[in-house]
Amino acid sequence: MNSFHTSLLLTGVICLSGCVSWPPAGQGGMAEHRQEDLHSGQAVPMLGLEHGALFDLELTRRHLDVLVLEGAELCFPATVVLAKQREDRITRELQGELEHDAINDLIVQHKLLAQLERRLDYVKLEGICVLPMVTDVQKTKTELQQTEDISSRIYDLLNSDNQFAFDSADINPKYAMRLATATQLLNKHSSFQLRITGHADALGEAAHNQALSLTRAMEVSRYLQLLGLSPDRIDLDAAGSSNPLFGGTTPQDRLVNRRVSVELIEPTGFTQRVEE
Repeated sequence: MNSFHTSLLLTGVICLSGCVSWPPAGQGGMAEHRQEDLHSGQAVPMLGLEHGALFDLELTRRHLDVLVLEGAELCFPATVVLAKQREDRITRELQGELEHDAINDLIVQHKLLAQLERRLDYVKLEGICVLPMVTDVQKTKTELQQTEDISSRIYDLLNSDNQFAFDSADINPKYAMRLATATQLLNKHSSFQLRITGHADALGEAAHNQALSLTRAMEVSRYLQLLGLSPDRIDLDAAGSSNPLFGGTTPQDRLVNRRVSVELIEPTGFTQRVEE
């Protein structure tokens, strides 16, 4: 390198060192010295539980829609009705600002849809439930609507007015009437099985509430059998006070939490429990 080029290079280095300032080591660059260029200065709102629950609810809705498109409504109409019922319940909980209740139901909904997906894959693989040909679509839609209507009717009968008095497993007269009507429909549609889960409110010891919730489920099962339903179609479970409908402690909340919940199950030879 000749002396001219050396002088030019030195001049450039001197100019650069005089015209450019560098942040102290560890400060991360010039952007940290002009943060106003990176954002408007307005506070970013914090997202609450309701935003996450709404997003999760939308995911479960789309999951159910996909399963319906794949044939879930044809193969497991009662389970689809149950999923739609819980979807509506979660929507009402979010509208009522009961975020924690909605999140608990979303957890159950995820488990239900995962089970439905596995059962659907199984019956399609084994040829147990065959999707209709194009020429039979309209007939299948009519039959499917009839099955859905019956499933929804039975579900509503079994899950309405199903509360109990405090520390009691006695069935109230209004619920007894509903059980009688539901049994008539169940005997006409023998493909449906039941899973009866007993519940208790939050008062009392956990062990006592667990036993009480099982007694309530057993009492409903006994009543259904007296009305003519085969015991082979009934499965029992107990949740104690672990899955309340409402998280409050008012007498009204505790009354609603003293209940049974009944699911309609379509047998396929493949069973896997969904815990409430």
